[in-house]
Amino acid sequence: ATTEIYTLSLHDALPILIVCVGESLEEREGGKTLEVIFAQLRAVADEIDDREHSSWGSQVVIAYEPIWAIGTGKVATPEQAQEVHAAIRHWLVDNVSEEVSKATRIQYGGSVNDGNCEDLAKYSDIDGFLVGGASLDADKFVQICNSSVAHYKAVGRL
Repeated sequence: ATTEIYTLSLHDALPILIVCVGESLEEREGGKTLEVIFAQLRAVADEIDDREHSSWGSQVVIAYEPIWAIGTGKVATPEQAQEVHAAIRHWLVDNVSEEVSKATRIQYGGSVNDGNCEDLAKYSDIDGFLVGGASLDADKFVQICNSSVAHYKAVGRL
């Protein structure tokens, strides 16, 4: 598994680091999901100077994208996604800080669509979605976006 890092600069805004983490189907079935995810997060954390950790919450977005779900139509169950998201948040507490854990957006990105977004958005640690093919249909994409807004309102972030 690899860690993909994309930095986006939007006009004069601060750069945003999107860290995509995920496991193969073989790793999931072998019970290694969290081991793989934590190794990927460690690789990123090792590249970020400690002085910058305070900016994680505003500049780092973590996207859990199980490799087995990307573009396949397969999707982690909401419970599976929440389990991994909660573990990522706990890893941030242990390895960065509690403040960063609370502030960092952790999105789900494995074959999100208008049929599963509302169930995924109900979970407290799923802070939105990294949407691929489903973004090509404007009506469906709006439904996905609205499910994220409902989540943020429910958890008091809007």
